[in-house]
Amino acid sequence: MCPRQVLSRRVFLQYLLKGGVVALFGATLYPMLRYLWPPRGVESSVSSVVAAKSGELATNAAKIFRFGNRPGILLHTPRGELKAFSAVCTHLNCTVQYDDEASVIWCACHNGTFDLNGQVISGPPPRPLEAYQVNVRGDEVVVSKPA
Repeated sequence: MCPRQVLSRRVFLQYLLKGGVVALFGATLYPMLRYLWPPRGVESSVSSVVAAKSGELATNAAKIFRFGNRPGILLHTPRGELKAFSAVCTHLNCTVQYDDEASVIWCACHNGTFDLNGQVISGPPPRPLEAYQVNVRGDEVVVSKPA
């Protein structure tokens, strides 16, 4: 007969406890790491789109538009300039919006704010918003990626 090693109850419970601690550690650490390293976005293959018609946006207003498979935001600033940015927050890829009272671009996910040049003012976003070029061609506002 072949001798069998019997696993004692105490050794079995020690293995079970150690496994539970490792699982708890992993379940706690994983969300923290996902928060610290946000996912990378997929590049859009579109190079330019018609975002609006001329005169469609009032001063100190904004419009969300589609730029390929991602949203963009077109701003008509209080100074009368037209500016466009990617509407995807650089923190966790939430869609940003324009706060006309404060004249800032705001991400509601974690209260990140950007100025009218797309630069980070406050909050967790690690980088500025991607800026697009804006051209008015006839009665269309055309937004394109910088060359």
